Amino acid sequence: MFDRTLKIIRKELLDKIKKQNILLVGVGGVGGFALEALIRLGFSNITIVDSDDFEESNLNRQILCTQENLGKSKVEEAKKRALSINPSANIKSIQIFLNEENIEELFKINYDYIIDACDTITTKYLLIKLSLETNTKIISCMGTGNRIDPTKVTLTTLNKTYNDPLAKAMREILRKGNVPLKIPVVWSKEIPIKTKEKTPGSIVLVPAAAGLEIAFFLLNDLEKQL
Repeated sequence: MFDRTLKIIRKELLDKIKKQNILLVGVGGVGGFALEALIRLGFSNITIVDSDDFEESNLNRQILCTQENLGKSKVEEAKKRALSINPSANIKSIQIFLNEENIEELFKINYDYIIDACDTITTKYLLIKLSLETNTKIISCMGTGNRIDPTKVTLTTLNKTYNDPLAKAMREILRKGNVPLKIPVVWSKEIPIKTKEKTPGSIVLVPAAAGLEIAFFLLNDLEKQL
């Protein structure tokens, strides 16, 4: 499966990738593409958390959503997709909405990386806080809605973001909790398109780019450890 992979990365890196234990929270637009990339890169131990089922509005941007799985659990469909690519992968699916009451139960397991691809500010805050308390590396995705340019998506730390209302809100809540702002994030430099709708618009390009950037972050970080 990884013959082509080994032409451009070292076997030591692939071996290290296979040993990592990943927590992925959210398998929508961003998280779905992140999962797709992680599985194809060789990441084999992934716990997937999401409370939602697929719905028709997901079809325009979420790689895991099809006409055949509308109404079905996102985590179960994500697990099915991952195993269809790599049947030997160890995929755990948990269909819950993470909050203060249940998140510590999830952290009874040790993870090497946390991927925050969820939409809820309070959940993002809890994940960042627990990542620091447990000394677990985290990559958190900021806003991808109301944007169309995938070339504006990049990696930085939360304290260096701009043009992003979600990142601004995260900085405020982290400051109130005395939590450091130098958290790795995927974000877009693009100024969000203004609409009159409360629910943000979204197309596939920016969430896809963000998901791939997340996978690159893990790959690059592991490369640096060799």
